[in-house]
Amino acid sequence: MLEKIQKMLTIRSNSIRELLAEALGMYILMVLGLSSVAQTVLGKGEFGQYLSINLGFGIGVTMGIHAAGGISGAHLNAAITLTHCMFGNLPWRKLPVYLLGQFLGSFLAAATIFGLYYDALHDYTNGNFTVTGPTATASIFSTYPSPYMSLTGGFFTEVSFIATVMLLLGILVIHDEKNNGALKGTHALVTGILVLGIGMGMGMNTGYAINPSRDLPPRIFTAIAGWGVDVFRAGNYWWWVPVVAPTLGSLAGGLIHKLLIDIHNQPVLERGNEKGQTVVESSTL
Repeated sequence: MLEKIQKMLTIRSNSIRELLAEALGMYILMVLGLSSVAQTVLGKGEFGQYLSINLGFGIGVTMGIHAAGGISGAHLNAAITLTHCMFGNLPWRKLPVYLLGQFLGSFLAAATIFGLYYDALHDYTNGNFTVTGPTATASIFSTYPSPYMSLTGGFFTEVSFIATVMLLLGILVIHDEKNNGALKGTHALVTGILVLGIGMGMGMNTGYAINPSRDLPPRIFTAIAGWGVDVFRAGNYWWWVPVVAPTLGSLAGGLIHKLLIDIHNQPVLERGNEKGQTVVESSTL
């Protein structure tokens, strides 16, 4: 009986399997990440600090990759998926599949955190959900610029361009088997550490918005759940920056790696010191 039910539920379409994998991986990432933000903000610093948020998202990335990596590759980031399409690593027909999965997982994660902390949100805000001000809570779900940040400054600092360049460079070198890539089985952990490092060093200005799939779906959810259209108006209509800047930063990071490392570092088919063969000495430095 159980075998028949399992057979009926088994999905054989690769595209649907990839969509579901991206959705689950993104859901895990976002639940762990957003809950760390919610606990820090709503607990007024008694149940977490900024480092807690960095760790939450870093651990979320690691677990999300473990959940989806063997099926979809665990992009968990629209900017990364688009970059893979641009560089010919992923068919363009799969772009909407991956984005839909990522956006679905992210949106559902935002709804989960809203439900989990609903009473705490009402207690903290007296039922008045605001985007700015002393009891603002919209930043639990999406990124917003610090008051001193301009659109231009936020675009080119950590809110994606530079931070996402570093993200892509890090991911590419972690998986570069022709170079000094991460040890087999450690890719998820090292990628989580990479995200942790980006958050610790480039998060002050805008909350290191390096992922459109992390930022836009929760912003849409908050617009529906009670914060209203101010989530799009705040910060001089900031909402589009965490979508566009990470995408351009991801493409730039991929191009930098391609031009400085990848095209010059082709795999060596034969090694040896016999006549007519090329000797390649590797360095551990």
